Amino acid sequence: MRILVVEDETKVARALQEGLERQQYEVVVAGTGEEGFYLVSAEEFDLVILDLMLPGRDGLQVLGTLRKRRLVTPVLILTARDAIEDRVQGLDKGADDYLVKPFAFPELLARVRALLRRGRTQQVALRLQLADLEMDLVPRRVRRGGKDVECTTSIPGTPKDEALESKAGILPANLSAISCFCLELSAKINREAARHVTAL
Repeated sequence: MRILVVEDETKVARALQEGLERQQYEVVVAGTGEEGFYLVSAEEFDLVILDLMLPGRDGLQVLGTLRKRRLVTPVLILTARDAIEDRVQGLDKGADDYLVKPFAFPELLARVRALLRRGRTQQVALRLQLADLEMDLVPRRVRRGGKDVECTTSIPGTPKDEALESKAGILPANLSAISCFCLELSAKINREAARHVTAL
C-alpha cells in the first residue's frame, strides 16, 4: 500500500514516514502543496495524509483541486488547526477524515487502516475487468494485456475533438448534435439490417 505524506515540518514528516514504514507501508513524502499535488496527480497512491498549513499552495487548495478533477484517493487531513470551522471546511472540501495535532500514533494507524479499507471498496466499484481488458473509470485509463490503450473521451481537447476540428472544421461545442445524429443513424442502419435478415 502506497501512502503520500504531504507535510512541510521535517521532524513530523520523518516520524510519520518511519512509523508507517514499520507497518510495511510504502511512504512518499512531499514538503510543499505543489509537490504533493504533482505526485498525487502523476502517481497512484492508496492514501494521502495532508497537512493544511503548507508553503505556497495550502492543503485545502490541494484537496479542492484534487476533488474537482475527480481523484477519489482517500485523504486524511493532519493539522494543528483544531477549530470546528476548520474541520467542517476540510471535510466539506472532500477530506475523508480529520486528525488534529498532537495525535497518538496508534489512533493515526487505526484511521489509516479504516481509510484504506474504504478505499479498496471504492476501487473495486470503479475498476472493471474482463479477461485481459482492465478499465479504471475515474482516471479513464484502459489496459489490454497489461499495456495502456489510448482512448478518446468526450472532454474537449481529446484526440476525437482535435481530429474533427482540424479535418472538418467542427468545434467541440457542436459534437453533442453530431453524436445524436450518429446514434440515430446507427439505430436506423441496425433496424434496416434486421429487416433484411428477417426477409432472407
